[in-house]
Amino acid sequence: MPAPTSDPCPADPFDIPSLDAALTGSRFAGKLHFFPSIHSTNTQAMQQAESRAPDGSVFFADEQTQGRGRGTHAWTSPPGSGLYVSILLRPLIPPADILWLSLAAGLAVHNAIRTVTSLQPDLRWPNDLLLGPRKFCGILTELNAEVNRVRHAVIGIGINVHQQQFPEDLRPLATSLFLETGRNWPRQDLLLALLQSLDAELAALTAPADLQAAAQSIRNRLERSSTWIRGKRVRIDESDGFTGITEGLDPRGFLLVRTPQGLRTVFSGGVRESGPP
Repeated sequence: MPAPTSDPCPADPFDIPSLDAALTGSRFAGKLHFFPSIHSTNTQAMQQAESRAPDGSVFFADEQTQGRGRGTHAWTSPPGSGLYVSILLRPLIPPADILWLSLAAGLAVHNAIRTVTSLQPDLRWPNDLLLGPRKFCGILTELNAEVNRVRHAVIGIGINVHQQQFPEDLRPLATSLFLETGRNWPRQDLLLALLQSLDAELAALTAPADLQAAAQSIRNRLERSSTWIRGKRVRIDESDGFTGITEGLDPRGFLLVRTPQGLRTVFSGGVRESGPP
């Protein structure tokens, strides 16, 4: 494993044959697709899904020109600075339980970052990873589903790795592994650890024996890895925004928030920390 460096402008290429060899035996082996520059890895993965690309296809790039985040948000993806990867899956999971897939991806990123860098990220439900108060990773899960089955899902993961600065409006909100540690961590090591962790998460989640047992494992590990799941005062940015104290996850993985008016379930909308009432 290459050592991290403090070079402010590292050359950090991917060695695709080496990466593929290290993934032997996983669902991703032989299915890596790298692009020096691309509009969006998620868009590419969704398009290839319609062309019958197989389960486990991985699309990653050195640069995205139209990287996408949740909702209408963009994901800034300058060349050589981050890990921009989308994974195509055809999971045997009912559409009603598909949120567990995105939550499992968050745990996979958490484990990969901890393994490579020894940092301990915080998971903000449902799709952000933070170091301190600032975000360094976002996860965007997109679906093509029928009433009773998921035709395909794409998990897009963006990790800020080498960025030394952000636009002024993002500086209070965004960070990178370099800014947090003063080191440049090899993207290849991060991607390998991420795919290995995700492969293990998917093996448990899509095993035919007991989806609920896998979901309970995800719920338990999220509560250990996140300060946002229980006991945090939050503001929910929905059409009728509200504040309250988080109180765990419901049986489908949605966030529960205790408000003065009673317990509410968060199905969508941003989750932000809120001050005292």
